[in-house]
Amino acid sequence: MAGPKKKPRNPSKSGSEESENEESDSGTYLGQKEIQATFEGRNPESQDFHGIKQLLSQLFLKAHIDLSQLSDLLIAQNGIGSVLKQSYGDSDDEDEDVDMNDEKDVFGITSVISLTSSKNTPCIQQFYSLLEELGQKHADESVQNIIKNIVTQHRIGFLINERFVNIPAQISLPLFTSLSDEVDRMAKKYPYYDFEYYILICKTCRSKDNKDEEFFTNEEEEIFSKEADLTFDFCVANESDVGLGGKWLANDRQVIPYRRIVIFKADKLKNIVTKISTFVQSS
Repeated sequence: MAGPKKKPRNPSKSGSEESENEESDSGTYLGQKEIQATFEGRNPESQDFHGIKQLLSQLFLKAHIDLSQLSDLLIAQNGIGSVLKQSYGDSDDEDEDVDMNDEKDVFGITSVISLTSSKNTPCIQQFYSLLEELGQKHADESVQNIIKNIVTQHRIGFLINERFVNIPAQISLPLFTSLSDEVDRMAKKYPYYDFEYYILICKTCRSKDNKDEEFFTNEEEEIFSKEADLTFDFCVANESDVGLGGKWLANDRQVIPYRRIVIFKADKLKNIVTKISTFVQSS
């Protein structure tokens, strides 16, 4: 028997997901067709573990991070962060199907972890080690020194913004708006949520034909990059076949996948959310 449906924490948000492949009668791959879907943000719960871990794996790829422990940290936080679930409406006839999908289908996560309060947790120590290693390889000495100062002297939040690649940027606005409000509320109870800086890892790609041509997998993250106090990039071509996955069409641009470390002052977040609002409304 199906149990009661969980109430979404955030209102429903509409988006589109390009998920079904089309092939011609001859078997030639023609591309993906667009499917309309409605999503809603919900509190991360234990049944979301595998979905969250999968999303984190597409961000970190082969990096030495305990993603199981990181997923547990995201779930253990009470009252902060959202997982993106597909909304199936309120039809009683669909209750059983909805409950089955609720158990496994996580289309995105937008949340933040206090690195300061979790600094002794092994996965966060691994994150710091990774950040230091990447900085030594890909950032100049002045950037490395700034990062070291921020990490050791300030309250930092690790901002996580992952979703399936074909879900549009419009979905990010209510999620970031909610997260900003949640951080403000949590900071009143727990000082370590009163962040001074955020760290975000963005997925970017560059054209193989023109290395100056760059685009962001999550389009709204370009706004974070422009508002950053410092950034540095590193290539992950040896860790992933392509930045976006899936099949290539003959006229598709082939790309080289990168990651960008973005660090910005926490008091910029609300202004960034405002700029995301302007961006999605004009898209």
